[in-house]
Amino acid sequence: MTLTIPTHAPTPLAPPLVVGIDPSLTGTGIASTNGWVEVHGYKRARAKDPGITQLPHGERTRAMHQLAHQVLESVHLPDLAVMELPAVSRSGGGAHERGWFWWHLYSELTRYEVPVALMTPNARALYATGKGNAAKGAVIDQVSRRFPTWTTDGNDNAADAVTLMAAGADWLGHPITPMPQTHRAALTKAIWPELPGKPA
Repeated sequence: MTLTIPTHAPTPLAPPLVVGIDPSLTGTGIASTNGWVEVHGYKRARAKDPGITQLPHGERTRAMHQLAHQVLESVHLPDLAVMELPAVSRSGGGAHERGWFWWHLYSELTRYEVPVALMTPNARALYATGKGNAAKGAVIDQVSRRFPTWTTDGNDNAADAVTLMAAGADWLGHPITPMPQTHRAALTKAIWPELPGKPA
């Protein structure tokens, strides 16, 4: 029997596609391990137009559905989506609308069987900076230093999304860059989905 010896190495498997999502009605940050960052938010048609949470109810629901559609079109069907959990201590107007928006994104992703991981704002800040109470500016600075491929232009929503994406890639065993253990402690504080072949 003659064996055929391959003349080239097998093609390595592509790393998993991970998308980080920082939900917001005014600026949802989205970042992909493919190297891109986007921010989607409600845009006022005129300077005097009210914000999305002040629109008449019919316009408001249409605007929220349109924004959710834009976000979901960008996210598409990754191997893992990492969403930031709502800040339960946050007060002020729009809580009703923000809650609907968050749950709509989550339910649509799970409806299409996208595995979804969840991180609190403190865990996200911890992964980015090593401190769970880090200010937005510190997160932006650390993201621009550690993940320069992902351009955030100083936008905190974009920086948060990059952090969530990087944490997800790290959890899957494909870190974007080596992170200190103080930062990686955030991974134990997140809620991760069950994936085939991935230990709990």
